[in-house]
Amino acid sequence: QVQLVESGGGLVQAGGSLRLSCTASGGTFSTLAMGWFRQAPGKEREFVAAISRYGATTTYQDSVEGRSTISRINARSTVYLQMNSLRLEDTAVYYCAARDTILLPTLADSYNDWGQGTQVTVSQ
Repeated sequence: QVQLVESGGGLVQAGGSLRLSCTASGGTFSTLAMGWFRQAPGKEREFVAAISRYGATTTYQDSVEGRSTISRINARSTVYLQMNSLRLEDTAVYYCAARDTILLPTLADSYNDWGQGTQVTVSQ
């Protein structure tokens, strides 16, 4: 089982930026597809972005594409989510997730391992 720890959340004004990090342990990071999801109060968890094992392929939810970049450094067992031009509606708990696969899952049920989440709050 892979352990995931997110960091980098916080309070930011609308239009600002944050970089989230997720560090993995207990597995071979380069075999893992990595995803970011988020859950706002009263809403279901939703897909944000995902990156393939070696970073060659990425995919984004439409509402964050162009404002966010997912990346990874396998030597550090870490995946990042750079978020720019943040909006009020980006406020949520952000989770990273891992799955040992060559595919690029976008469904939460496709991921095996999850972090505890990091809160992102965007204020006016």
